[in-house]
Amino acid sequence: MRKLLLNSTAIATVAALTASVAVADVSISATTEYKYESRSSQKASDDGTRGISTSEIVFKFANKTDSGLTVGYVAELTSTGEAGGEIDESSFSIAGGFGKVVLGENDGVGENFGIAAFDLIAEETASIVASHTIKTSSDIVQSDGDNIKIAYFLPAMGGFTAGISHADSGATTGTDTTTYGAQYTMDAGGNTVTIGGASASTEVSGAIDKDSQNMGVKVVSGNLSVIVSNGTYEAADEDINTQGVAVSYKLANGMVLGAFSIKSEDDLDIGEEYTVSGVEAQYTIAAGLTAVVNVNDYEYTKTTGTVDATHGTISDAGTTSTLTIKASF
Repeated sequence: MRKLLLNSTAIATVAALTASVAVADVSISATTEYKYESRSSQKASDDGTRGISTSEIVFKFANKTDSGLTVGYVAELTSTGEAGGEIDESSFSIAGGFGKVVLGENDGVGENFGIAAFDLIAEETASIVASHTIKTSSDIVQSDGDNIKIAYFLPAMGGFTAGISHADSGATTGTDTTTYGAQYTMDAGGNTVTIGGASASTEVSGAIDKDSQNMGVKVVSGNLSVIVSNGTYEAADEDINTQGVAVSYKLANGMVLGAFSIKSEDDLDIGEEYTVSGVEAQYTIAAGLTAVVNVNDYEYTKTTGTVDATHGTISDAGTTSTLTIKASF
């Protein structure tokens, strides 16, 4: 009887403890893709074909506290080619009526609010050009990447959302980056119009700061979507202005057609210009399995300055064609 009583008490104690411990919601998702690329280029070493493979696994945890807060944690494990896997981003968040705070390794808020032409293109393929400083997208330039930072997102107010993030390098001679962003979405005669923008500033000790801005408008009318955007980047010997436009249309058979055009100029490097335009077709083969075909035509010119040490030429033009097979789980 005594042994039975002890066992019953132990079971009851464990049950009580289990009931008092919050159980987190857990989700795991994954994406993987194989890309076969063919490129014609004026530079022999960039001419030819290659295969590219990338994968990502995302782990998400969420827990609701008794006080109504939602605490979350996200970790992204990525693998690119033969480079092996690594934790790309890792951060946790606290959300409530006050908004949302994100702490850890993550993108700045510019990724959440800026609108760029490539947002309508499934596979952003920027051809390698002879300069590593010219912009190939109208998106914002975030010098802090996935560095450790703190971000705050305002609670949504109607169609308005906004946020701010800050990455502190810690060293007095280091670089600190502050990013702002906002979006406003409204209905206009049955069409959905979203206006968004972002601004990032990186302090550079003893040199010119790095500043980047983005502004864009997205219009969705039924199966048709259009984006017009502009991006700027200023730094030491850099004053780059980039315009972009893109359109996509969803067909009845599930195929999505897209087209885009990007033009970028550096006013401090006279004669430096990059243009690229392309078309794309996405087709859903089955649930979670998609094929994407891209054809891009690009041209890069630089009439002044030194020859690029990596590519060895100051001008290039050609066409890049890619077939991408993507799977999601």
